[in-house]
Amino acid sequence: MALILAIESSCDETSVAVIKDGHLLSNAVSTQIAMHRLYGGVMPEIASRLHNENITIVLDAALKEAKIKLTDLDAVAVTRGPGLIGALHVGLQAAKTIAMLYDIPLIPVHHLAAHIYASEYVAKLKFPLLSLVVSGGNTELVYMKKHLDFKIVGETKDDAIGECFDKVARVLGLPYPGGIPIDKLAKEGKHTYQLPSPLAKKGYDFSYSGLKTAVINLVNQEKMKKHKINVKDMCRSFEDTAVEMVIAKTIKAAKQYKVKQIVLAGGVSANSYLREEIVRRLKASGIEIVLPPIWCTTDNAAMIAKLAEHLYQKKLFAPLTLAVDPNWKIDQYKVF
Repeated sequence: MALILAIESSCDETSVAVIKDGHLLSNAVSTQIAMHRLYGGVMPEIASRLHNENITIVLDAALKEAKIKLTDLDAVAVTRGPGLIGALHVGLQAAKTIAMLYDIPLIPVHHLAAHIYASEYVAKLKFPLLSLVVSGGNTELVYMKKHLDFKIVGETKDDAIGECFDKVARVLGLPYPGGIPIDKLAKEGKHTYQLPSPLAKKGYDFSYSGLKTAVINLVNQEKMKKHKINVKDMCRSFEDTAVEMVIAKTIKAAKQYKVKQIVLAGGVSANSYLREEIVRRLKASGIEIVLPPIWCTTDNAAMIAKLAEHLYQKKLFAPLTLAVDPNWKIDQYKVF
């Protein structure tokens, strides 16, 4: 094993972590949520600027917590994609600089694959497995026969589930990010609004644009009629519909592919209804459900570090000419 420093800057968290022999020595995170909340969502240019301001501060904090120096490192890992192009550049340039100055390998890490591997902090991955990756920018079902072998069996055709939560929250007057307030209010509401479930019975792909539009149109129509929307009931109705779409297809795919394990991954995997319902529905199936720790559902470098250890063993390194790839697909891993 090796002493690896990992950097994450794909969206609105600047994070640096240090890992050695499977043990996380530090995981410093600087979040930008308070700033982006002012705009109701992530502003890419502001995100890039804040990453530039925070990267050296977070790096210093991670090194101090781990009680190491840059000269001690065996490799540096960094998120190459997917993500915001400007934000990704900040992390990559920092990683390249460290790799060049200290003559150590540069490890390119896929952000979504890292979300899957974050579960290794609580459980060993068992193959074949199916991962449900749900976040602000992604909704995917990923099948894995073995380590570092990713096959997308289903993905969103338009909006991601997390993006849908954010936009529904916005039209309901709830704060960004939308997943937390919707999840909280849904517990106090009833399923009274009938909402569509696009592509519900068509393969393993997802579509959240229609659901988002249906909620927005319904809210606007009620406002025009001077009717008041019951926000708690709408949150319950929306969350039930949105989560059922991913749970139903996950269970169906898990049975078809005969997996031993289902791994939840991504920011939306923190949703309490999703976590409780998928465990309840699969309780008697014999399939193990792995829920990532809540602290590891949001973007952080600890998950980058965990996957980087596997990539280091395989010597999946990149040259200093490496470029970011904001649209990098999880099934496109290769030797650089």
